[in-house]
Amino acid sequence: MSRYIAGTEHIPCFGSALATPAVIAHRGAADDAPENTLAAFKLAWQQGADGIEGDFHLTRDGEIVCIHDADTRRTAGRGVKVAEATFAELRRLDVGCWKGEPWRGARIPTLGEVLATVPAGKRVCIEIKCGAEILPALKAALAGSGLQSEQAIVMSFDPNVIAEAKRLLPQLKALWLTDFKADPATGVQPTATEILQTLEKTGAEGVGCRAHPVVDQAFMQTLRTAQKEVHLWTVGDVPTAKRYLELGADSLTSNRAGWLKRQLCGEPGLPNRTSIRASGDFR
Repeated sequence: MSRYIAGTEHIPCFGSALATPAVIAHRGAADDAPENTLAAFKLAWQQGADGIEGDFHLTRDGEIVCIHDADTRRTAGRGVKVAEATFAELRRLDVGCWKGEPWRGARIPTLGEVLATVPAGKRVCIEIKCGAEILPALKAALAGSGLQSEQAIVMSFDPNVIAEAKRLLPQLKALWLTDFKADPATGVQPTATEILQTLEKTGAEGVGCRAHPVVDQAFMQTLRTAQKEVHLWTVGDVPTAKRYLELGADSLTSNRAGWLKRQLCGEPGLPNRTSIRASGDFR
């Protein structure tokens, strides 16, 4: 049984006295391949990511599909609303050609297809982009996936979704997602204390938040004292990554996770964007 529990095991760097948090591939290897496709997820694994992050919606006929936006215009060129479409209708759309001709023919994957790519000892971060109505189907998909419970993390910006996820799937780790807003009168919101209140109310094990200057030593201490985790997105450069590494972040999400991990750990070269083409399977 896998004991790779997200946020509790840090990876030693080769040739470095530092240790890195897990590096998670944001929407897969999104810099190199079309986001939220099997191509992007498979490439992320080849490039050495510790985990993948994907966005999930529920279709009209009850299928969970991996796509960020509520409609398909940005990645498919046609504005089909995911919640109002059947899976068969969505599956006909090409969500790869916008990234370049090599990716033409990529399709919107199901949650089950994404879960099937996850190797032993790796993890998948499931960001719910709709409401709690997705959770029964999510529970069924995870039960049939063969993954250990510690390999999956549920995330949402909606506290109500997180609370319901913890009720329905108590064995899964859940993260409440939040961004920060600067207010001239009150400063940056939410504060660490406000975040902690939401985590305690929902039962979430931690927060996933934007990499922002407000996440400093005092911020981390507030959450660490309460035994809550801190995960940062979206980190694309080494100095920022090292700053959060030193603060003790539990994971860093990046559009180029493989590259970032190699920079931090000095790992040998891993496959680049073209290597996945040899498989002939990115749909």
